[in-house]
Amino acid sequence: MEVDYLFQIGDNIVYPMHGVGIIKTIEEKEISGEKQQYYVIKMLIGNMQVMIPTGKILSSGIRPVTDIIELKHIINIFHHGESARLLPWKQRYKVNTDKIKTGKIQECTEVVRDLMRMKKEKALNTSEKKMLDNAHEFLISELGLIKGITENQIKSFC
Repeated sequence: MEVDYLFQIGDNIVYPMHGVGIIKTIEEKEISGEKQQYYVIKMLIGNMQVMIPTGKILSSGIRPVTDIIELKHIINIFHHGESARLLPWKQRYKVNTDKIKTGKIQECTEVVRDLMRMKKEKALNTSEKKMLDNAHEFLISELGLIKGITENQIKSFC
């Protein structure tokens, strides 16, 4: 019996809070006496491997890498969007964490934009500096996988 999978071997994906990865295989494993199909994903950041049951892929938040058509919108968010800098840092940290957890490139772009703007005005605290580094790495790694993107477009996010 042939199964129709949401993702195929070789597809580039984005896993919220982990970054980009590649579907390496789809394997059947028996865990606790139950056989299930799993996506085996090689994460590009951190060089780890993740296994996710095929039936839970939608609830995991995994999505395909953004395409070149969405790139103009992302660049516009980065350069022209408004940031919520007036929030107290703890509240701002929670808002930014929630944005990153969505796994959406637009939300990650907003976090990078806002924290980079703040960093120009004053030093970020340790938590926000780490958040900026992680969100920036997620963003750049996804941008690098978009077909048709230029090196200069990627550099505009640095």
